[in-house]
Amino acid sequence: MIKASIIGATGYVGAELARLLHSHNKADLVCLASRSYSNKKFGSLYPGHPCQDYILNDINLKEIASASDVIFAALPHGISCDTVLKLNDYNVKIIDLSGDFRYDNPSTYEEWYNIKHPSYDLMKSAVYGLSEIYRKEIADAKIVANPGCYTTCAILSLYPLLENKLIETSPIIVDAKSGVTGAGRNINQSLHFCEVDESFKAYKITHHRHTSEIEQEVSKAAGENIQIDFTPHLLPIKRGILETIYTKIKSGVTEKQIRDAYSKYNNEKFITILESDNIPEIKNVTGSNSFVSGYKINERTNSLIIVSVIDNLIKGAAGQAIQNMNIMFNLDEETGLNIGGWYL
Repeated sequence: MIKASIIGATGYVGAELARLLHSHNKADLVCLASRSYSNKKFGSLYPGHPCQDYILNDINLKEIASASDVIFAALPHGISCDTVLKLNDYNVKIIDLSGDFRYDNPSTYEEWYNIKHPSYDLMKSAVYGLSEIYRKEIADAKIVANPGCYTTCAILSLYPLLENKLIETSPIIVDAKSGVTGAGRNINQSLHFCEVDESFKAYKITHHRHTSEIEQEVSKAAGENIQIDFTPHLLPIKRGILETIYTKIKSGVTEKQIRDAYSKYNNEKFITILESDNIPEIKNVTGSNSFVSGYKINERTNSLIIVSVIDNLIKGAAGQAIQNMNIMFNLDEETGLNIGGWYL
């Protein structure tokens, strides 16, 4: 059995990690750690959770590392990087769910996150944890940087098209909508029920951090530097992401070429590309580790419009982290994740 621990277990992502790991038949959840709620029962925060009887540990890194084969760091950026730096001294695999190790270039991270990273070398040694793209690298990694939720949805949508040079690299417009859990469990007036319910709003236009993360990865796919227009929106729902992505098709490109490019994902267990003109919605993926995408060609404007959906807490965070754990420990990637969407 894989001995797994979660640091930052009381946030939404940490709680989802605990729920999924509890039913994972190859993992033993040995520690749920939280500085704010140490020595309390997990059920005092999440009654009815399958881990409700666990006692939350304080964050003693030496003790947690000695008890674990893998540690999930579900901590805010800035805090996570210091924690992972200390954990790196121990013989334990680390899956970090913050943005602190996702970047190839530390200066890009510092520009968009506005903090100094404590270890450029460690950042550069981490593997970007987009499971379907970097499977081989993840298998041999000690530190995996789990991707952001918006970024997972956008990169998987665009990667085959750019890799096969079927679309123009500019403009690319990512119009993204997320449920409120994407903001985490922090207290913020803008996330209160009365602020969110029966409303729909854009936020962080032109400067959302996931812009830089998407640009980094789609630039690799294209083999050139790409800039995108990324605008996130807050939906009055708990979970789920839907992204509508607008691109221009290169001259002479056919629908068959687009379909053939997406065949890259034909054997992927968590990816579904719908038949042309069939468009997904959030309820198709809620509660699952699935990515579902559809597209429509607008012949009048020579545009390709892609619509993709994921559950931000699962494929966009906890589920992909467990998928990466499965890869790191040579397990079937579906282990602990063979769950369909709730739909209703």
